[in-house]
Amino acid sequence: MKPRTRVEYEARTGRTCKPPPQSSRRKNFEFEPLSTTALILEDRPSNLPAKSVEEALRHRQEYDEMVAEAKKREIKEAHKRKRIMKERFKQEENIASAMVIWINEILPNWEVMRSTRRVRELWWQGLPPSVRGKVWSLAVGNELNITPELYEIFLSRAKERWKSFSETSSENDTEGVSVADREASLELIKLDISRTFPSLYIFQKGGPYHDVLHSILGAYTCYRPDVGYVQGMSFIAAVLILNLEEADAFIAFANLLNKPCQLAFFRVDHSMMLKYFATFEVFFEENLSKLFLHFKSYSLTPDIYLIDWIFTLYSKSLPLDLACRVWDVFCRDGEEFLFRTGLGILRLYEDILLQMDFIHIAQFLTKLPEDITSEKLFSCIAAIQMQNSTKKWAQVFASVMKDIKEGDKNSSPALKS
Repeated sequence: MKPRTRVEYEARTGRTCKPPPQSSRRKNFEFEPLSTTALILEDRPSNLPAKSVEEALRHRQEYDEMVAEAKKREIKEAHKRKRIMKERFKQEENIASAMVIWINEILPNWEVMRSTRRVRELWWQGLPPSVRGKVWSLAVGNELNITPELYEIFLSRAKERWKSFSETSSENDTEGVSVADREASLELIKLDISRTFPSLYIFQKGGPYHDVLHSILGAYTCYRPDVGYVQGMSFIAAVLILNLEEADAFIAFANLLNKPCQLAFFRVDHSMMLKYFATFEVFFEENLSKLFLHFKSYSLTPDIYLIDWIFTLYSKSLPLDLACRVWDVFCRDGEEFLFRTGLGILRLYEDILLQMDFIHIAQFLTKLPEDITSEKLFSCIAAIQMQNSTKKWAQVFASVMKDIKEGDKNSSPALKS
Protein backbone atom coordinates (compact mmCIF):
# COMPACT_ATOMS: atom_id res chain seq x y z
CA MET A 1 0.00 0.00 0.00
CA LYS A 2 1.28 3.40 -0.98
CA PRO A 3 1.95 5.96 1.77
CA ARG A 4 -0.69 8.70 2.01
CA THR A 5 1.70 11.50 1.04
CA ARG A 6 2.66 9.73 -2.16
CA VAL A 7 -0.99 9.13 -3.12
CA GLU A 8 -1.84 12.80 -2.60
CA TYR A 9 1.18 13.89 -4.62
CA GLU A 10 0.28 11.60 -7.55
CA ALA A 11 -3.36 12.81 -7.47
CA ARG A 12 -2.34 16.48 -7.65
CA THR A 13 0.40 16.17 -10.27
CA GLY A 14 -0.67 13.18 -12.27
CA ARG A 15 2.85 11.80 -11.89
CA THR A 16 3.76 8.44 -10.55
CA CYS A 17 6.56 8.19 -8.00
CA LYS A 18 8.81 5.29 -8.82
CA PRO A 19 10.93 3.87 -6.02
CA PRO A 20 14.64 4.47 -6.54
CA PRO A 21 16.48 1.63 -8.25
CA GLN A 22 18.16 -0.82 -5.92
CA SER A 23 21.87 -0.17 -5.59
CA SER A 24 24.07 -2.81 -7.10
CA ARG A 25 26.70 -2.17 -4.34
CA ARG A 26 27.24 -5.08 -1.99
CA LYS A 27 26.47 -4.58 1.69
CA ASN A 28 27.36 -6.24 4.97
CA PHE A 29 30.97 -6.97 4.12
CA GLU A 30 32.80 -9.01 6.75
CA PHE A 31 35.58 -6.45 6.37
CA GLU A 32 34.78 -2.84 5.61
CA PRO A 33 37.20 -1.93 2.80
CA LEU A 34 38.52 1.51 1.98
CA SER A 35 35.94 3.66 0.19
CA THR A 36 37.63 3.16 -3.18
CA THR A 37 38.53 -0.52 -2.82
CA ALA A 38 35.18 -1.99 -3.91
CA LEU A 39 34.87 0.26 -6.97
CA ILE A 40 36.73 -2.36 -8.94
CA LEU A 41 33.66 -4.64 -8.68
CA GLU A 42 31.18 -2.05 -9.91
CA ASP A 43 29.61 -2.45 -13.36
CA ARG A 44 30.63 0.03 -16.00
CA PRO A 45 28.25 2.90 -16.86
CA SER A 46 25.55 1.99 -19.42
CA ASN A 47 27.22 4.08 -22.13
CA LEU A 48 30.34 1.86 -22.01
CA PRO A 49 30.83 -1.80 -23.04
CA ALA A 50 30.07 -4.28 -20.25
CA LYS A 51 32.89 -6.26 -18.65
CA SER A 52 33.76 -9.62 -20.09
CA VAL A 53 33.52 -12.70 -17.86
CA GLU A 54 37.32 -12.93 -17.72
CA GLU A 55 37.69 -9.28 -16.72
CA ALA A 56 35.01 -9.57 -14.04
CA LEU A 57 36.74 -12.64 -12.59
CA ARG A 58 40.11 -10.87 -12.64
CA HIS A 59 38.63 -7.85 -10.87
CA ARG A 60 37.04 -10.14 -8.27
CA GLN A 61 40.45 -11.78 -7.67
CA GLU A 62 42.18 -8.37 -7.39
CA TYR A 63 39.51 -7.19 -5.00
CA ASP A 64 39.89 -10.28 -2.81
CA GLU A 65 43.66 -9.75 -2.73
CA MET A 66 43.23 -6.09 -1.71
CA VAL A 67 40.81 -7.03 1.06
CA ALA A 68 43.13 -9.80 2.28
CA GLU A 69 46.08 -7.36 2.34
CA ALA A 70 44.01 -4.78 4.20
CA LYS A 71 42.98 -7.43 6.72
CA LYS A 72 46.63 -8.38 7.25
CA ARG A 73 47.57 -4.76 7.85
CA GLU A 74 44.71 -4.32 10.28
CA ILE A 75 45.66 -7.48 12.20
CA LYS A 76 49.30 -6.36 12.30
CA GLU A 77 48.32 -2.93 13.62
CA ALA A 78 46.01 -4.53 16.20
CA HIS A 79 48.86 -6.77 17.42
CA LYS A 80 51.17 -3.73 17.58
CA ARG A 81 48.63 -1.74 19.59
CA LYS A 82 48.11 -4.71 21.90
CA ARG A 83 51.87 -5.11 22.39
CA ILE A 84 52.32 -1.39 23.15
CA MET A 85 49.45 -1.46 25.64
CA LYS A 86 50.88 -4.58 27.26
CA GLU A 87 54.33 -2.99 27.55
CA ARG A 88 52.82 0.21 28.94
CA PHE A 89 50.79 -1.73 31.49
CA LYS A 90 53.87 -3.71 32.52
CA GLN A 91 55.87 -0.49 32.80
CA GLU A 92 53.18 1.07 34.97
CA GLU A 93 53.13 -2.02 37.18
CA ASN A 94 56.93 -1.89 37.54
CA ILE A 95 56.81 1.81 38.42
CA ALA A 96 54.08 1.19 41.01
CA SER A 97 55.97 -1.67 42.66
CA ALA A 98 59.26 0.26 42.53
CA MET A 99 57.57 3.28 44.11
CA VAL A 100 56.48 1.16 47.09
CA ILE A 101 60.04 -0.10 47.56
CA TRP A 102 61.53 3.40 47.34
CA ILE A 103 59.01 4.92 49.75
CA ASN A 104 58.83 2.12 52.32
CA GLU A 105 62.33 0.63 52.25
CA ILE A 106 64.96 2.81 50.58
CA LEU A 107 64.17 6.43 51.50
CA PRO A 108 63.68 5.76 55.24
CA ASN A 109 67.12 4.04 55.26
CA TRP A 110 68.83 6.18 52.63
CA GLU A 111 72.42 6.26 53.87
CA VAL A 112 72.50 2.53 54.54
CA MET A 113 70.81 1.38 51.33
CA ARG A 114 71.83 3.92 48.65
CA SER A 115 75.03 2.05 47.68
CA THR A 116 73.69 -1.49 47.86
CA ARG A 117 73.62 -3.55 44.70
CA ARG A 118 69.85 -3.98 44.85
CA VAL A 119 69.22 -0.23 45.04
CA ARG A 120 71.75 0.58 42.32
CA GLU A 121 70.06 -1.91 39.96
CA LEU A 122 66.64 -0.50 40.74
CA TRP A 123 68.03 3.02 40.27
CA TRP A 124 69.36 2.13 36.81
CA GLN A 125 65.85 1.20 35.67
CA GLY A 126 64.67 4.76 36.29
CA LEU A 127 63.16 6.45 39.31
CA PRO A 128 59.37 6.56 39.76
CA PRO A 129 58.24 10.16 39.07
CA SER A 130 56.68 10.43 42.52
CA VAL A 131 60.03 9.96 44.29
CA ARG A 132 62.36 11.35 41.63
CA GLY A 133 62.73 14.81 43.12
CA LYS A 134 63.37 13.47 46.63
CA VAL A 135 66.03 11.05 45.43
CA TRP A 136 67.71 13.72 43.30
CA SER A 137 67.86 16.06 46.31
CA LEU A 138 69.36 13.38 48.53
CA ALA A 139 71.85 12.25 45.87
CA VAL A 140 72.99 15.76 44.96
CA GLY A 141 73.21 16.73 48.61
CA ASN A 142 73.47 20.17 50.16
CA GLU A 143 77.17 20.75 50.80
CA LEU A 144 76.52 24.49 50.47
CA ASN A 145 74.10 24.36 53.43
CA ILE A 146 71.53 26.51 51.64
CA THR A 147 68.22 26.99 53.47
CA PRO A 148 64.82 28.11 52.14
CA GLU A 149 65.34 31.33 54.10
CA LEU A 150 68.64 31.99 52.31
CA TYR A 151 66.86 31.47 48.98
CA GLU A 152 64.28 34.11 49.93
CA ILE A 153 67.08 36.56 50.81
CA PHE A 154 68.77 36.20 47.42
CA LEU A 155 65.44 36.30 45.63
CA SER A 156 64.68 39.64 47.32
CA ARG A 157 68.06 40.96 46.18
CA ALA A 158 67.34 39.84 42.64
CA LYS A 159 63.99 41.61 42.62
CA GLU A 160 65.60 44.81 43.92
CA ARG A 161 68.22 44.68 41.18
CA TRP A 162 65.63 44.04 38.48
CA LYS A 163 63.70 47.04 39.73
CA SER A 164 66.80 49.25 39.60
CA PHE A 165 67.58 48.01 36.08
CA SER A 166 64.07 48.83 34.88
CA GLU A 167 64.42 52.36 36.23
CA THR A 168 67.50 53.07 34.10
CA SER A 169 67.45 53.65 30.37
CA SER A 170 70.34 51.26 29.85
CA GLU A 171 72.15 48.75 32.04
CA ASN A 172 75.41 50.07 30.66
CA ASP A 173 74.59 53.49 32.14
CA THR A 174 74.41 52.03 35.66
CA GLU A 175 77.63 52.73 37.49
CA GLY A 176 79.26 49.94 39.46
CA VAL A 177 77.46 47.14 37.60
CA SER A 178 79.86 44.26 36.89
CA VAL A 179 80.05 42.20 33.71
CA ALA A 180 78.51 39.26 35.57
CA ASP A 181 75.62 41.48 36.69
CA ARG A 182 74.99 42.68 33.15
CA GLU A 183 75.09 39.11 31.86
CA ALA A 184 72.60 38.12 34.54
CA SER A 185 70.22 40.92 33.63
CA LEU A 186 66.48 40.49 33.60
CA GLU A 187 66.34 40.75 29.81
CA LEU A 188 68.80 37.90 29.20
CA ILE A 189 67.03 35.61 31.65
CA LYS A 190 63.67 36.54 30.12
CA LEU A 191 64.96 35.67 26.67
CA ASP A 192 66.21 32.26 27.79
CA ILE A 193 63.04 31.44 29.70
CA SER A 194 61.03 31.92 26.53
CA ARG A 195 63.26 29.32 24.84
CA THR A 196 62.99 26.75 27.64
CA PHE A 197 60.92 23.72 26.64
CA PRO A 198 58.75 25.87 24.33
CA SER A 199 56.56 22.89 23.34
CA LEU A 200 55.35 22.51 26.94
CA TYR A 201 54.05 26.10 27.14
CA ILE A 202 54.54 26.13 30.93
CA PHE A 203 57.68 28.24 31.31
CA GLN A 204 56.81 30.96 28.83
CA LYS A 205 55.12 34.25 29.76
CA GLY A 206 51.72 33.45 31.27
CA GLY A 207 52.65 29.82 31.94
CA PRO A 208 52.31 28.32 35.45
CA TYR A 209 56.05 27.97 36.00
CA HIS A 210 57.31 31.14 34.32
CA ASP A 211 57.69 33.16 37.51
CA VAL A 212 59.22 30.27 39.46
CA LEU A 213 61.90 29.71 36.82
CA HIS A 214 62.54 33.43 36.65
CA SER A 215 62.91 33.60 40.45
CA ILE A 216 65.33 30.69 40.74
CA LEU A 217 67.59 31.95 37.96
CA GLY A 218 67.55 35.47 39.33
CA ALA A 219 68.30 34.35 42.89
CA TYR A 220 71.20 32.21 41.68
CA THR A 221 72.87 35.12 39.89
CA CYS A 222 72.84 37.05 43.17
CA TYR A 223 74.02 34.00 45.12
CA ARG A 224 76.89 33.28 42.70
CA PRO A 225 77.87 36.56 40.96
CA ASP A 226 81.23 34.94 40.11
CA VAL A 227 79.34 32.55 37.84
CA GLY A 228 76.41 34.78 36.92
CA TYR A 229 73.74 33.65 34.52
CA VAL A 230 74.89 31.47 31.63
CA GLN A 231 72.74 30.22 28.77
CA GLY A 232 71.70 26.63 29.37
CA MET A 233 71.04 27.09 33.08
CA SER A 234 67.33 27.62 32.42
CA PHE A 235 66.92 24.04 31.20
CA ILE A 236 68.53 22.59 34.33
CA ALA A 237 66.43 24.78 36.61
CA ALA A 238 63.27 23.90 34.64
CA VAL A 239 63.80 20.14 35.06
CA LEU A 240 64.29 20.61 38.79
CA ILE A 241 61.14 22.77 39.04
CA LEU A 242 59.12 19.99 37.41
CA ASN A 243 60.21 17.59 40.15
CA LEU A 244 60.69 19.72 43.27
CA GLU A 245 59.14 22.55 45.25
CA GLU A 246 60.58 26.00 44.53
CA ALA A 247 63.03 26.34 47.46
CA ASP A 248 64.15 22.70 47.14
CA ALA A 249 64.68 23.20 43.41
CA PHE A 250 66.93 26.20 44.11
CA ILE A 251 68.94 24.26 46.71
CA ALA A 252 69.46 21.35 44.30
CA PHE A 253 70.23 23.77 41.45
CA ALA A 254 72.94 25.65 43.37
CA ASN A 255 74.55 22.44 44.65
CA LEU A 256 74.39 20.78 41.27
CA LEU A 257 76.12 23.70 39.57
CA ASN A 258 78.76 23.64 42.29
CA LYS A 259 79.97 20.18 41.20
CA PRO A 260 83.45 20.30 39.59
CA CYS A 261 82.29 19.44 36.06
CA GLN A 262 79.35 21.85 36.01
CA LEU A 263 81.41 24.62 37.61
CA ALA A 264 84.15 24.18 34.99
CA PHE A 265 81.66 24.44 32.13
CA PHE A 266 79.50 27.26 33.48
CA ARG A 267 82.53 29.34 34.45
CA VAL A 268 83.93 28.55 30.98
CA ASP A 269 87.18 27.30 32.50
CA HIS A 270 88.87 26.35 29.22
CA SER A 271 91.73 24.52 30.90
CA MET A 272 89.40 22.23 32.89
CA MET A 273 87.07 21.75 29.95
CA LEU A 274 89.97 20.54 27.81
CA LYS A 275 90.87 18.01 30.50
CA TYR A 276 87.34 16.65 30.48
CA PHE A 277 87.37 16.44 26.68
CA ALA A 278 90.75 14.68 26.74
CA THR A 279 89.49 12.12 29.26
CA PHE A 280 86.35 11.60 27.18
CA GLU A 281 88.45 10.87 24.10
CA VAL A 282 90.40 8.16 25.95
CA PHE A 283 87.14 6.23 26.47
CA PHE A 284 85.89 7.20 23.02
CA GLU A 285 88.89 5.53 21.41
CA GLU A 286 88.60 2.55 23.76
CA ASN A 287 84.92 1.87 23.03
CA LEU A 288 84.37 3.13 19.47
CA SER A 289 87.78 3.05 17.78
CA LYS A 290 86.42 3.10 14.22
CA LEU A 291 84.21 6.13 14.84
CA PHE A 292 86.98 7.77 16.85
CA LEU A 293 89.33 7.57 13.84
CA HIS A 294 86.55 8.81 11.55
CA PHE A 295 86.10 11.90 13.74
CA LYS A 296 89.87 12.38 13.88
CA SER A 297 90.10 12.31 10.08
CA TYR A 298 87.82 15.35 10.00
CA SER A 299 89.47 16.98 13.04
CA LEU A 300 86.06 16.86 14.71
CA THR A 301 86.69 17.53 18.41
CA PRO A 302 84.37 16.75 21.36
CA ASP A 303 83.65 20.41 22.13
CA ILE A 304 81.54 20.64 18.95
CA TYR A 305 78.83 18.41 20.42
CA LEU A 306 79.67 17.79 24.09
CA ILE A 307 79.41 21.39 25.32
CA ASP A 308 75.69 21.65 24.59
CA TRP A 309 75.03 18.18 26.04
CA ILE A 310 76.92 18.90 29.27
CA PHE A 311 75.65 22.48 29.69
CA THR A 312 72.02 21.36 29.84
CA LEU A 313 72.65 17.84 31.21
CA TYR A 314 70.98 16.50 28.04
CA SER A 315 67.65 18.15 28.94
CA LYS A 316 67.70 20.16 25.70
CA SER A 317 69.15 17.43 23.48
CA LEU A 318 66.97 14.46 24.47
CA PRO A 319 63.21 14.00 24.96
CA LEU A 320 62.33 15.21 28.46
CA ASP A 321 61.33 11.81 29.87
CA LEU A 322 64.56 10.28 28.57
CA ALA A 323 66.62 13.22 29.88
CA CYS A 324 65.09 12.64 33.32
CA ARG A 325 66.21 9.02 33.25
CA VAL A 326 69.72 10.17 32.34
CA TRP A 327 69.53 12.52 35.33
CA ASP A 328 68.50 9.59 37.53
CA VAL A 329 71.73 7.70 36.89
CA PHE A 330 73.80 10.90 36.76
CA CYS A 331 72.70 11.57 40.33
CA ARG A 332 73.81 8.03 41.17
CA ASP A 333 77.15 7.92 39.33
CA GLY A 334 78.18 11.57 39.06
CA GLU A 335 79.93 13.33 36.16
CA GLU A 336 81.24 10.08 34.68
CA PHE A 337 77.73 9.16 33.58
CA LEU A 338 77.35 12.37 31.56
CA PHE A 339 80.27 11.34 29.37
CA ARG A 340 79.17 7.70 29.31
CA THR A 341 75.80 8.89 28.01
CA GLY A 342 77.60 10.85 25.29
CA LEU A 343 79.41 7.68 24.23
CA GLY A 344 76.11 5.80 24.33
CA ILE A 345 74.61 8.30 21.87
CA LEU A 346 77.62 7.94 19.56
CA ARG A 347 77.33 4.14 19.74
CA LEU A 348 73.60 4.26 18.99
CA TYR A 349 74.20 6.26 15.80
CA GLU A 350 77.64 4.91 14.93
CA ASP A 351 76.66 3.39 11.59
CA ILE A 352 74.97 6.60 10.46
CA LEU A 353 77.82 8.84 11.63
CA LEU A 354 80.41 6.75 9.80
CA GLN A 355 78.71 7.67 6.52
CA MET A 356 78.77 11.43 7.24
CA ASP A 357 81.27 14.22 6.70
CA PHE A 358 82.21 16.97 9.18
CA ILE A 359 79.26 19.28 8.50
CA HIS A 360 76.62 16.57 8.60
CA ILE A 361 78.06 14.99 11.75
CA ALA A 362 78.04 18.35 13.53
CA GLN A 363 74.48 19.06 12.40
CA PHE A 364 73.29 15.60 13.42
CA LEU A 365 74.84 15.67 16.90
CA THR A 366 73.64 19.18 17.70
CA LYS A 367 70.05 18.17 16.84
CA LEU A 368 69.52 14.51 17.65
CA PRO A 369 66.57 12.53 16.20
CA GLU A 370 63.36 13.02 18.18
CA ASP A 371 62.43 9.33 18.04
CA ILE A 372 65.33 8.23 20.26
CA THR A 373 63.99 5.77 22.86
CA SER A 374 65.00 5.03 26.42
CA GLU A 375 65.44 1.30 25.77
CA LYS A 376 67.75 1.75 22.79
CA LEU A 377 69.86 4.47 24.35
CA PHE A 378 70.31 2.75 27.72
CA SER A 379 71.15 -0.50 25.96
CA CYS A 380 73.99 1.35 24.20
CA ILE A 381 75.06 3.12 27.40
CA ALA A 382 75.21 -0.24 29.20
CA ALA A 383 77.55 -1.54 26.48
CA ILE A 384 80.03 1.31 27.09
CA GLN A 385 82.95 0.25 29.27
CA MET A 386 84.23 3.08 31.45
CA GLN A 387 87.60 1.49 32.00
CA ASN A 388 90.81 2.12 30.09
CA SER A 389 93.21 -0.79 30.68
CA THR A 390 92.90 -1.00 34.46
CA LYS A 391 91.98 2.65 35.02
CA LYS A 392 88.49 3.96 35.60
CA TRP A 393 87.16 7.43 34.76
CA ALA A 394 88.47 9.19 37.88
CA GLN A 395 91.93 7.65 37.48
CA VAL A 396 92.18 8.52 33.80
CA PHE A 397 91.01 12.06 34.55
CA ALA A 398 93.69 12.37 37.26
CA SER A 399 96.32 11.12 34.79
CA VAL A 400 95.23 13.66 32.18
CA MET A 401 95.39 16.42 34.81
CA LYS A 402 98.92 15.34 35.69
CA ASP A 403 100.01 15.01 32.04
CA ILE A 404 98.76 18.49 31.12
CA LYS A 405 100.21 20.01 34.27
CA GLU A 406 103.61 18.57 33.48
CA GLY A 407 103.34 19.54 29.84
CA ASP A 408 103.88 15.97 28.73
CA LYS A 409 100.97 15.78 26.30
CA ASN A 410 102.41 12.79 24.41
CA SER A 411 101.79 10.47 27.35
CA SER A 412 98.01 10.82 27.03
CA PRO A 413 96.41 9.01 24.05
CA ALA A 414 93.63 11.58 24.00
CA LEU A 415 95.99 14.46 23.48
CA LYS A 416 98.06 13.05 20.65
CA SER A 417 97.74 15.11 17.49
